[in-house]
This record gives sequence, C-alpha cells and structure tokens, in this order.
Amino acid sequence: MSRRHPLLVGLTGGIGSGKSTVAKIFQILGIPCYFADDRAKWLMANEPKLIEGIKANFGPESYLEDGTINRSYLAEKVFSDPEKVKKINALVHPAVGKDFKTWAENQTSPYVLKEAALIFETGSNKDLDYVINVSSPIKVRIARVLMRDNHRTVEQVNNIIDQQLPDENKNELADFVIKNVDNKLLIPQVLKVHEVLIAKSN
Repeated sequence: MSRRHPLLVGLTGGIGSGKSTVAKIFQILGIPCYFADDRAKWLMANEPKLIEGIKANFGPESYLEDGTINRSYLAEKVFSDPEKVKKINALVHPAVGKDFKTWAENQTSPYVLKEAALIFETGSNKDLDYVINVSSPIKVRIARVLMRDNHRTVEQVNNIIDQQLPDENKNELADFVIKNVDNKLLIPQVLKVHEVLIAKSN
C-alpha cells in the first residue's frame, strides 16, 4: 500500500497579523510547518539555478564576492521597482513551490502547513488543499510590526500592506479564518481548525 501524502494547507495573513504565532501553535500540536519566506532566502543563496536566474536578470552585483546575497543592492535596485519585484517573484516563487512539494512528500503527518505572506497574490493557493487566513485589524498590525521591527517606518509598513491583498478579500478566499484580535483567544480557534483538518485527512 502506498503511503498517503499529507494534505497541503496554506497559512497566510498580512504583515503583522500574527501568522507566525499561529504557526507555532500548530507546531506544538505536532504539525510540520514550512516557512516560505525563510526558505526563499535560503534558496536565493543556495539553489544554483535560481542564483543563475537572479544574476542574469539583475546583474552579477546581486551577490557579494563570498556568494551571499547583496541585500542592500537588491533592496535599492529591485525591491523599490514594482516591475522588478514581479520579475524576481517569478523566479523565486516557482523555486519555493518545488522545494515545498519535495519537503511535504517527506512528512508523515495528516497535514502540513506552508506559512507564507503571499499565497493568494502568487496563485500558489491553486496547489494547496486548503488555506487558513490569520485576520487582524490594520491599526493593530501596524503597531505590532513597528514594535517588532524597529528599523521600519509607518510609511514602509503601509507600502508592504498596499502590496498585499486586503484582509476582507483574503477572508473570502480562505477556507478557514483565524481572528487574531484582543477579545478572541487564538488556541481554541487553532484547535478547531486542527480538528477539522485531521477529520478531512481521514
């Protein structure tokens, strides 16, 4: 009998929504979590085909002499230009998608999570069985990010929010919504989703 593959579940939410906290609760429940943004950084530094693509599109100065990513160059030359952001995403997202698939196939849990800020925006929800959105009011999210990342300004946080799909849209598109607001406890909400996903995996 062939081994059953786990269900693929996306975990998303705008910047500052608290999706990393939610991911930690799922991990405590024994669910493996793939952190797409961290893996993207790793792949950009270690995946030969991706490195080649980035150098070909944005120049050899995208990398420093020791082979590490030239973050300040990319931030200035690439991430400030929406067209170039699309271009780099078109290189990075497929590499992450492939890496996630390989990783998921090696897991033995009933379902796995892919934690990523941009799931609906990149269309990667099409490759997932379900998507959970962590929802939180914009004011709360901005305050959280400013507290966490003291190098960011309100303007920078608003720019990031503008590049992400509005929360209301994500809530409509998601299969599950976890509300990260002061008057709602996170753990009972996560447990409820967890139980449904375990049932669906059977």
